[in-house]
Amino acid sequence: MANQRGRRGHGEGSIYQAPDGRWVAVVDQGYVDGKRKRKVYYGTTRKEAAERLKTALHDQAAGLPLPSERLTVGQFLDQWLKDSAKPSVRPKTFSSYAQLVRIHLGPALGKILLAKLSPQDVQAFMNQKREAGLSPRTVQYLRAVLRRALGQALKWGLVARNVATLVDPPKSKRTEIQPLDATQATRFLEAVRGDRLEALYAVVLAVGLRQGEALGLRWQDDEGKRLVDLEAGTLTVRHALQRIDGKLQLVEPKTEKSRRTLALPAFAIDALRAHRVRQLEERLAAGSLWQEQGFVFTTSVGTPLDARNVVRYFQAHLARAGLPHKRFHDLRHSCASLLLAQGEQLRDIMELLGHSQISLTADLYAHVLEASKRRTAARMDALLGTRQ
Repeated sequence: MANQRGRRGHGEGSIYQAPDGRWVAVVDQGYVDGKRKRKVYYGTTRKEAAERLKTALHDQAAGLPLPSERLTVGQFLDQWLKDSAKPSVRPKTFSSYAQLVRIHLGPALGKILLAKLSPQDVQAFMNQKREAGLSPRTVQYLRAVLRRALGQALKWGLVARNVATLVDPPKSKRTEIQPLDATQATRFLEAVRGDRLEALYAVVLAVGLRQGEALGLRWQDDEGKRLVDLEAGTLTVRHALQRIDGKLQLVEPKTEKSRRTLALPAFAIDALRAHRVRQLEERLAAGSLWQEQGFVFTTSVGTPLDARNVVRYFQAHLARAGLPHKRFHDLRHSCASLLLAQGEQLRDIMELLGHSQISLTADLYAHVLEASKRRTAARMDALLGTRQ
């Protein structure tokens, strides 16, 4: 298609279609130090390019700086982290993004001009990372971060397309979860009876809290409202405990659905009552060393528990009980799997776990649901099937 140009005077702009089919909007900034300066923006349609031209001209008239066509991927990623990612994601997520940009995306793609970044560049980057030994899941995450960043570049009018969406992520085999079955769960609870963190394990197994949610539990909020109400038999999740920049901090829960109030079974309430008494005794024993911060589960001097230490304690208990190695997160999976096996509704499990979508719950526990379907079919066959 022949180039279609509409030329305008200084301070206005022009739009034309490039040989590759993209529409190009150009803002003429006149002469600076004897050289003509232009800003170039791209769009997949003429309307899209015109909108970006309109925005650029408005910014120019308002005295705002226009983005440079010489902007590199590295420069853009730094800008994206500061202006877009940091205000919109949880601190731990931002820390993860920044680390991936610093270690992987920046060194490999940072010197490429943002407007010239191609799907081939992204594919080569992903191939290089796989050959360097990174797992498919890690490379998938790298692509996801780049895709999110380039999505913002598209909204800002810095690129014509999000090239990360044009490259398929590497396939990875999903690891099937390995929860405790009913016999193993009972055996584990017997093994931790009397341990100072017995209530932690009991609560996570009973209502499927995430580790950060459990470690971030407080007896009451800053206004004095009970968050763990042993009389009512309820527990309210309002925060999660995470290590950010080397410090343990309370952060907002993972999603809005994660802010929830849950009913506790009797065995978890009993464990929490005993835990409360033990904690008060530890406070008296610690004296002036005690640091009251309101957490339900603490060290012997009242400070929050480090997740890494909790994992070590948990796995030591598994070993002493003769149970196979598990992740701490498998207690959460065990809760959901045991309830589904007992016929609990999938939507109720979703609400209990704080999942944002029921499809996530169904996907995670598909193997349990399949077994439930077979049991349902067998019951129906027993009831209505033809008998010989």
